[in-house]
Amino acid sequence: MNYVIGVVRLILTGIVALLLVLLVVALEGCTVGPKYVRPAVPTTATYKEEAPGSFKESDQWQPAHPGDQTSRGKWWEIFGDPELNQLEEQIAGSNQNLKVAEARFREARATIRFNRASQFPTVSTAPSASYVKNSDYSSNFSSKIQQSSKGDFVLPFDLSYELDLWGRVRRSVAAAREEAQATAADYETAKLSLEAELAMDYFELRSADSQKQLLDDTVKAYNDNLQLTLNRFKGGVAPKADVAQAQTQLDTTRVQDTDVTVQRAQFEHAIAILIGKPPAEFSLATAPLNQQPPGTPIGLPSELLQRRPDIAAAERRVAEANQQIGIARAAYFPTVTLGGTAGFAGSQGSNWFGWPSGFWAVGPALAQTLFDAGRRRATSESARANYDAAVATYRQTSLTAFQEVEDNVAALRILENETQQQQQAVASSQESLQLFTNRYKGGVDTYLQVITAQTAELANERNAIDIQRRRLDASVLLIKALGGGWNVSNLPTFGSSSVRDY
Repeated sequence: MNYVIGVVRLILTGIVALLLVLLVVALEGCTVGPKYVRPAVPTTATYKEEAPGSFKESDQWQPAHPGDQTSRGKWWEIFGDPELNQLEEQIAGSNQNLKVAEARFREARATIRFNRASQFPTVSTAPSASYVKNSDYSSNFSSKIQQSSKGDFVLPFDLSYELDLWGRVRRSVAAAREEAQATAADYETAKLSLEAELAMDYFELRSADSQKQLLDDTVKAYNDNLQLTLNRFKGGVAPKADVAQAQTQLDTTRVQDTDVTVQRAQFEHAIAILIGKPPAEFSLATAPLNQQPPGTPIGLPSELLQRRPDIAAAERRVAEANQQIGIARAAYFPTVTLGGTAGFAGSQGSNWFGWPSGFWAVGPALAQTLFDAGRRRATSESARANYDAAVATYRQTSLTAFQEVEDNVAALRILENETQQQQQAVASSQESLQLFTNRYKGGVDTYLQVITAQTAELANERNAIDIQRRRLDASVLLIKALGGGWNVSNLPTFGSSSVRDY
């Protein structure tokens, strides 16, 4: 038995040695198709818009720079809200949409291993044992003269290996690697979008809390004004029309006070879904909006291309499309496959593993398509069209990123000026309301003047809250537009490629 095992080892060792030699030759083969060059993107040296400069250095959120390994992923902490921090931490482990993106990444990573397996030989075996007895009355033998029977015992080991002379396999591995990198960037894009959405929903909810607090106070003040007009009416100083106007103003404001709770409830439900909880199991205590937007250095447009995960995903898919062109080009060349088989075959169990029962064979096979009615050409044209589309998508994604940065920088700058103007408007409306109220009490003006001043004052105060909410939203969107602390160095590598272009 040891002799038999030695023979098997000798045969397989010879085959493996031959394969290793051919493998080295194959790896030194050329790779047909274009060499990948990252497409150029229209860009400028600086941004058009200037960030507002009224923030202290300690209040600034510092984005990640290319090659900067410092983790700045928890960008929401700059707002200084512990409750927001706690909510944001729950997204990664609980959001179902993010789990879908993570599963897509694992699927793409497995595809690398699937394609990489083609770089190695495939070894298989299919042992069989059978015993066949032919009929005594078979046409090959005289009746009852000779019994015909035989055994068939086979233990084969088959080996198949495609010599990657034109780089088809290597390009397939590289394409799978680049798709996995793109999918990893897709995951980061989805994660950043969900984090930004949660922050904006949170600020919307807190803005609704501020609106509710303002309207509650206003309802109380209007109720006092109604009592004032009732007392003046009873004293014969004011007409009943003043009472009707005061009552109308109070009722209208109560409606607004009730209506704002609808928005708050919807934002609370949206936050619950983002952190993977049913709305019935989640609630946030009421708290007015009191955050201020942080300073956000925007850096250079050229750095943005390496900060945005969606841009990185688009660029990796351009590289993948380039590999597909090479794969389509390799179809024009012959496929060389090395095949080998070795094992034992015997007529019965006693001689199955004997030396005379051994067999082996090894040799290459070449396959070349001579005519396919334009199928390969169509495949090549399709690959090139897909590459052109990927390049256009990459450039459009980059341009959209520049627009998002410019939009939100402009919004922050303009809203900062608008905040100062609105503060003056609030102060003026409050002073106006006080003057008209005093004049009404002194019998100089009608209550209509008070109603008009009240309406203006409430509108200005509500607008001030809304501007504060918009500034916070613009800060979140700007940080998102800058990549949220991500940069291209965070992409997984999955090993390196040794592709030489033809």
